[in-house]
Amino acid sequence: MTTPRTPPTPPARGRRRAPSRMERAAGRAAALQRPRVLLALLLLLALTCVMLLDGYLRAEVGGDQRVRTGAPADDVPDDVLDGGPILSFPGGRATTVSVPDKTIVLTFDDGPDPTWTPQVLEILEKYDVPGTFFLVGSMVSRHPGIVRDMVEQGNEVGVHTFTHVDLSYQSQARVTREIEQTQLALAGAAGITTTLFRAPYSSQTDAIDNYSWPVYESLGADGYTSVFVDTDSDDWKRPGVSKIVEWATPEDGEGASVLFHDAGGERSQTIEALPKYIEKMKAKGYTFTTVSGALAEQQPRQPGGGGLQAAHHQATGATLYEGKALIAAVAVAEWTVPALSAGLVIVGVTVMGRFAMMLLLARRHHRQRSRRRFSWGPPVTRPVSVIVPAYNEKECIEATLRSLARSTHPIEIVVVDDGSTDGTAEIAESLGLPGVRVVRQANAGKPAALNNGVRHARYDIVVMMDGDTVFEPDTVRHLVRPFADPSVGAVAGNAKVGNRRTLIGAWQHIEYVMGFNLDRRMYDLLRCMPTIPGAIGAFRREAVLQVGGMSDDTLAEDTDITIALHRAGWRVVYEEHARAWTEAPGSLGQLWSQRYRWSYGTMQALWKHRRSLTDKGPSGRFGRVGMPLVVLFQVVTPVFAPLIDVFTLYSMVFVDFRAALLAWLAVLAVQLVCAAYAFRLDGEKYRYLLMMPLQQLAYRQMMYLVLIHSCVTALTGGRLRWQKLKRTGEVGTPTGTGG
Repeated sequence: MTTPRTPPTPPARGRRRAPSRMERAAGRAAALQRPRVLLALLLLLALTCVMLLDGYLRAEVGGDQRVRTGAPADDVPDDVLDGGPILSFPGGRATTVSVPDKTIVLTFDDGPDPTWTPQVLEILEKYDVPGTFFLVGSMVSRHPGIVRDMVEQGNEVGVHTFTHVDLSYQSQARVTREIEQTQLALAGAAGITTTLFRAPYSSQTDAIDNYSWPVYESLGADGYTSVFVDTDSDDWKRPGVSKIVEWATPEDGEGASVLFHDAGGERSQTIEALPKYIEKMKAKGYTFTTVSGALAEQQPRQPGGGGLQAAHHQATGATLYEGKALIAAVAVAEWTVPALSAGLVIVGVTVMGRFAMMLLLARRHHRQRSRRRFSWGPPVTRPVSVIVPAYNEKECIEATLRSLARSTHPIEIVVVDDGSTDGTAEIAESLGLPGVRVVRQANAGKPAALNNGVRHARYDIVVMMDGDTVFEPDTVRHLVRPFADPSVGAVAGNAKVGNRRTLIGAWQHIEYVMGFNLDRRMYDLLRCMPTIPGAIGAFRREAVLQVGGMSDDTLAEDTDITIALHRAGWRVVYEEHARAWTEAPGSLGQLWSQRYRWSYGTMQALWKHRRSLTDKGPSGRFGRVGMPLVVLFQVVTPVFAPLIDVFTLYSMVFVDFRAALLAWLAVLAVQLVCAAYAFRLDGEKYRYLLMMPLQQLAYRQMMYLVLIHSCVTALTGGRLRWQKLKRTGEVGTPTGTGG
């Protein structure tokens, strides 16, 4: 029986049709989502920037381990090669200065280190001895408090580059950047800048060569004093305490710039040797000073030579604020990256655990259902009502209804036209198929259309499907078999992608097969099925009415009612033989829109039913088992799963390409095994698995962004209505075979 209604009058020529309520809502929703999409992308960009900053601090990004040795030095003046350890360029002329006799300039390289530098400072303070520390900028930015204490204690600091690279290999721009970034780190840490510089891998002045000399000339022109050594303790070799003391001792009576290390490795021998060395040199009548102190004694009339910290200058203006910003950014990276690394381990273990859990439980589910003695009970032969909500489905409605007309199970078909403007209702009526009723309503959304269909249904079992979906002849018969068990309130069918010939369709085909043959089997066995798919699901009419029908509180009305049925004490099961063929989104834009609605709607439904966590009895079972699994596997893990790809890409580019590639291939192999087993269970052809590597590189990343977008929306608030996807009608009537 068809509900009569006068067709709407077409708009007059030249006048534009006023947009429908749904179209207006969709327009407003799209406008609201753009900022949230942008915010999601900005979050991903921020994560990338934090990782790159942390990698730069650790010399993984932009690091250069080359060290030049044995180069010619014919361009270097002889008086520099044979001169003292302090090199400056007053008036543009290279000048070297030696440390006064009976004087020691204690210098320390490569710090600050949180383990060793504080111990060095404690020793210096105990013996009332100043030191000159040549600091690596990346270490300064990571440990600013140590530098602040160092300066306040009266020690002097100098620049040792930002990433400890051999500057003779670097461009002038890189040299400038290494120096300036270290100065910013000093400004942010201690509020100062310095005029002292020591190049990494430098020693005595006679080691200056043709490649490094231009660096010293350039820095000298900028007012820097380069500091070398007279005696090297070689403590980095860990030769033993006595050797360190011996090698650091200058010849009788000579002054010396002495090199120790307070970072860059295990420095326990240095810590043990330093007090012995200070005591030994004091016993010999030596005094200790800084580089500026040595300059003040040898050249007292030079500007800036009048104090122990004359090389320091107060940081002001932009330098000070940029330095503080650098320290703050590094602090964020120092906290974020380790936390993300720990999260990565947790996500990796969870993902692998999920794969193992799905395989084991899916196999068990398959074996249980394959046993000959398994039965739901007596065959269900009574008629059922099939509800088809439809909004502008002119491309698909005919194929949908003709597939239902071939059903081997007795059915009535209730088409609920939700205010279509493309003649969907007229097409349904014109087919003249037996048992088809068309119910018209003003545009109100899918939940309202389904509820209207339930009210018009004549039978106690209702099957719900989408207007773009087609059933196999035996689909309804398989779908209603579990209702022989009176505890079953709803049954989920097996939705399959019909338009799988395109690349996007093939990717979704893999996703659907894995989801329905691994995830749903697992949830079915655990009796916590989270969703009856909108494309194919069957319900006891009594159960639907008991929980108040389909709700429009969320964007995922199918998940909402499924959880509601669990909480009402009904059992929800999966019937893998009941197959429906649906048209998956054909473009990335439509796919994004659909999956955004699904993921955000799932979050809404979980929040709506959060009290199931504390419910008792059957309601509490979903809260205790299903809710944690859904939150972990469908929200938390996918949100953090991009870490795997970001860290993998980062490792490939900056750390170890081969190891990172092998790790990624190992994860892909596990996923391929799971997918192959799912395809085997569903009788699908394996050739589609050739698309899986590309799916992991492109499709999966998009799904991550969709979920992040959904999380941003959930945190910022927002609401969407039933969104209509553009259909092509290319999914025809199925033949009844998979693959």
